Amino acid sequence: MKYLIIAFFLFLPFSLVLSQDKKINVIVIGAHPDDPDGTAGGTAIKFAELGHNVLFVSLTNGDAGHQSKGGGALAKIRRGEAQEAGKRLGVTYRVLDNHDGELLPTLEVRHQVIRLIREWEADIVIGPRPYDYHPDHRNTALLLQDAAYMVIVPNVASDTPPLKRNPIFLYAQDRFQKPYPFIPDIAIDISDVLDRKIYAMAAHESQYFEWLPWTVSQEQNVPKKEKERIEWLKSGRRRTIIPAVKEALEKWYGKEKADKITDAEAFEICEYGRQPNESEIRELFPMIGK
Repeated sequence: MKYLIIAFFLFLPFSLVLSQDKKINVIVIGAHPDDPDGTAGGTAIKFAELGHNVLFVSLTNGDAGHQSKGGGALAKIRRGEAQEAGKRLGVTYRVLDNHDGELLPTLEVRHQVIRLIREWEADIVIGPRPYDYHPDHRNTALLLQDAAYMVIVPNVASDTPPLKRNPIFLYAQDRFQKPYPFIPDIAIDISDVLDRKIYAMAAHESQYFEWLPWTVSQEQNVPKKEKERIEWLKSGRRRTIIPAVKEALEKWYGKEKADKITDAEAFEICEYGRQPNESEIRELFPMIGK
């Protein structure tokens, strides 16, 4: 009987499923504390403002990403920064205790991901593509691909009830071109919340103002005062709207409004998750067109 009920929900129109619970549940999964913020921070603010539920997850504790700190002491710093960023964004932030720089797409971590997606009852799952300079990023993408579909299989990670239907899995925008460049299916206007996104990202002080500048020999250029630091971070992290993203913005917002959009976050639909039609996308992203 239980499996007949699950099968029934799998084939319900999305609008009927959503109408029973008006809250949309979004989970953004990255490899490190700060990864979800940079890729989907503006979109997360938009969801939170509308009263929906957003969970940010870092699969590692960030304990390797620093030039002079490390181990448990650094992990504690990164967790604290993530919690502050979550408060600024209006989202829940979880940092798992896997080692930074050592993330692998194992069954153990896959089950961690499956349980998180199920416990959040996710409608939307956002993460990186499997093409990236960092092995932790690539392996996070593989873990999400491997979790897609398995989140509805009752006998996988059977201690956590399966979802009634597969969520939509989305790739966040990146700059990598091979084997193929990012293809935006959905684009969200974040022009009016960009400053809040940058302010939230600035909570990751050890990452944005210490570690990353050091990796490119630019630590001497980091401003000392908070206001100047935030402007400096904004200038370096503001994403140019590329032609493909502009085209997606025109599709979802219309050309007249798209021409006025200064900042956006874009997402590509992963073929391993549920494949939404245009109507479902508009229901899942109620900020589109507003």
